[in-house]
Amino acid sequence: MLLTGFAPFGGEAVNPSWQAVRALDGMVIEGHRVIAVELPCEFDAALPALWHALREHEPRVAIAVGLAGGREGLSLERVAINLIDARIPDNAGAQPVDVPVLRGGAAAFFATLPIKTALLELQQAGIAAHISQTAGTYVCNQVFYALMHALRRQRHTRAGFVHVPWSPEQAIVHAQPGMPIDEVRRALEIIVRAALTSRSDARIAAGRES
Repeated sequence: MLLTGFAPFGGEAVNPSWQAVRALDGMVIEGHRVIAVELPCEFDAALPALWHALREHEPRVAIAVGLAGGREGLSLERVAINLIDARIPDNAGAQPVDVPVLRGGAAAFFATLPIKTALLELQQAGIAAHISQTAGTYVCNQVFYALMHALRRQRHTRAGFVHVPWSPEQAIVHAQPGMPIDEVRRALEIIVRAALTSRSDARIAAGRES
């Protein structure tokens, strides 16, 4: 199983996505070993690093994890779109606006993780989570889209993207919601286990009106 997190960006010293993913590195879940890979928060470098990891490990489950500071709880992302529109520069200073992730690619891809089953299991474990209909238009969405594009013909590989909130230390500074890294780690373990054991996704309402 491949889990990726991001390097710190936007002036932050740490990125809780990588902190949580790194804590799972080497763990065996349902007979599958977790491989953790840190991706650079750079438009030009993130996708080559992702594609290299996919080729090297040929994962049964692939989940990219990123930071969405300000969100409350985990966001189980549903849709990746073929668009980059960067509000801030990446770590290399690049700030592409209104360009596709992959020229000629599909307009969008849906996650193949059982996100609603995972949502129910997270709620049962007392972990705040929700289904999100947008992964933004920054490097997180770029990686999510590229991941789903790369695995579009791999019917037996489940993949998707999860956004996590600030760590508690960051949350205090930003006066926004946060979540302990150990709780994020536990949540990711639950999501991975659901991806490995659920044959189909739950049918529950988890959309939004706007």
